[in-house]
Amino acid sequence: MRNAYAPRRPVANAYLVRERDRRLARELATVALVVLLLGSGLLAYTWIHLEGQRTGYRIDRLERQLRDLSRVERQLRLEAAYLAGPQRIEQHAVEELGMQQPRLDQMIFWEETR
Repeated sequence: MRNAYAPRRPVANAYLVRERDRRLARELATVALVVLLLGSGLLAYTWIHLEGQRTGYRIDRLERQLRDLSRVERQLRLEAAYLAGPQRIEQHAVEELGMQQPRLDQMIFWEETR
C-alpha cells in the first residue's frame, strides 16, 4: 500500500545524459589486459610442455628403432661373414654346383707362365 500523502509525479528525464565513467572503463581495460596476458602465458606454457613431451616420445621411439636396426645389422653381418667363409663357399661349390678340387695336371703354376 502506497503512502497517500506522497503523490506520484511523473519524471521527465528524457534530456538527462549520463556521463561515462572513464576510470571504470580504464579499470575494465586493465583487468581484460591482465586476464588476456595471463591466459596467453598459460596457453604458451601448456603448448611448450606438450611439445616437449611429444619430442621426448619421438626420441624414445627413434632410439628404440635404432636399437632394433642395430640388432638386425649385427645379425646380417654375422650371416654375411658365415656365408663368405671359405668352408661355406667350398661346401656350396661342391654340393650345389658340382665342382671338385682340380687335379695336378689341370693346375697352371705362376712360374710356368713366363
